[in-house]
Amino acid sequence: MIEVKGHTGQVAFDGEYVTIMRKGLNARLSVGKGEKRMHISQISGVQWKPAGLLVNGFIQFTVPGGNERRSAFGSQTKDAAHDENSVVFHKKQMPQFEKLRTAVEAAIAAHHKASAAPAIVSSESVADELAKLGALREQGLLSPEEFEAQKARLLAD
Repeated sequence: MIEVKGHTGQVAFDGEYVTIMRKGLNARLSVGKGEKRMHISQISGVQWKPAGLLVNGFIQFTVPGGNERRSAFGSQTKDAAHDENSVVFHKKQMPQFEKLRTAVEAAIAAHHKASAAPAIVSSESVADELAKLGALREQGLLSPEEFEAQKARLLAD
């Protein structure tokens, strides 16, 4: 579990869910008090602006269908402070947020890899099995009823 505290909120990541929590005066002045929890499958990317000596940085979690807009030069951090999927941080807090960013990006990549691989393998093997069953039916080794029963079994899995 990674928990980091920023200027405009806290972020917790348990390996599966990213939770953004806001409380206190800064929450009232920015997005509002509350908690937002997103599963790793809902996050499509992580936007990052490092903090400098005189400017704050931010981390922003991009979600499909989110209402994002390009900030004008010099106002990225100010706009991020009012975005519900962003947390602004100071220079001293940046190393902890970098660890969070790395962990979330690794989890996103692992989730996409795990969810994509089985679908490709299973759809190819089902197609191969159907082709073999069709060939057996054409050779007269399977009756039309047996073919339909085996096809239904394959498609149900």
